[in-house]
Amino acid sequence: MINIEFDKIDFDSRLKVECPATVANMVCGFDILGMALNDPCDIVEMNLSKEPGIRILHADEFDLPTDPVKNVAGAALLDLLHACDKQVGIDITITKQIKPGSGLGSSAASSAGAVVAANILLGKPFSNLDLVRFAMAGEKVASGVKHADNIAPCIMGGVTLIRSIFPLDIIQLSAPMLYVAVVHPQIEVRTSDARQILRKEVLLKDAIRQWGNIAGLVTGLLQGDFDLIGRSLEDVIIEPVRSILIPGFDEVKRLSNEAGALGGGISGSGPSIFMLCRNHANAESIALIMREIYDKLGIDCKTYVTTLNERGVRVA
Repeated sequence: MINIEFDKIDFDSRLKVECPATVANMVCGFDILGMALNDPCDIVEMNLSKEPGIRILHADEFDLPTDPVKNVAGAALLDLLHACDKQVGIDITITKQIKPGSGLGSSAASSAGAVVAANILLGKPFSNLDLVRFAMAGEKVASGVKHADNIAPCIMGGVTLIRSIFPLDIIQLSAPMLYVAVVHPQIEVRTSDARQILRKEVLLKDAIRQWGNIAGLVTGLLQGDFDLIGRSLEDVIIEPVRSILIPGFDEVKRLSNEAGALGGGISGSGPSIFMLCRNHANAESIALIMREIYDKLGIDCKTYVTTLNERGVRVA
């Protein structure tokens, strides 16, 4: 239980934070690797109140629940408040610019932004690991599973490795400057649905190949070895199953690689697809290829050309 100095809380202060989109898995690192992006991001505004309770307002068109138990940010805040020795009220306004069901860490952005903002207003009594743990309660609301591969990079920034969930052990990885092209086909793939179709058992030969790719990707990031990063962006376990839910996936990946991308794949559970690139010009050209593919398929899409976000949730 954390001691909250009630008399030092500024109940007149209102805080605004930006909460970055994230790419979970990074192709081969299912549930253990994630990276934060500079675009898009959610906006969370918050103030504390002497009136107990969590009051949630949405300033967007997504009509998400306002009951704290059913809302990802609310669930995360309930866990945070449970760890405090004194109860305060929280008024929170969320403006979502990361579409729910996009595969870009929408639920994580709201959950992470909420606990980071509350921690700042409370005088920062909690560590980043505490905040990740609280925010994972929001992920359970969203997908039925507590996972941190979106939450950790959203809070801590950059690329993170989740070595363990119980106990929670997160390692921040250094990485070279990477440009990222992202396409979000305007269809929805629910994380819970995308998890249900996964195989419960894998062949040993596939596991060995996957472990090699994970180790190669981490080493490539740490050493700034673009060729090794590219060779390691391969998933032989999850992607072959989940990609059937995403129209145009195989063509996006093939043409992007032919155009010089380092590699890429499904962002989280999809339907967004990301490709890592060496420079801005290459990322721009690949985003154009992505858009042309979905134009031909008659599917609306949104594209982003962005970079790694090294800061995570930050005060706006």
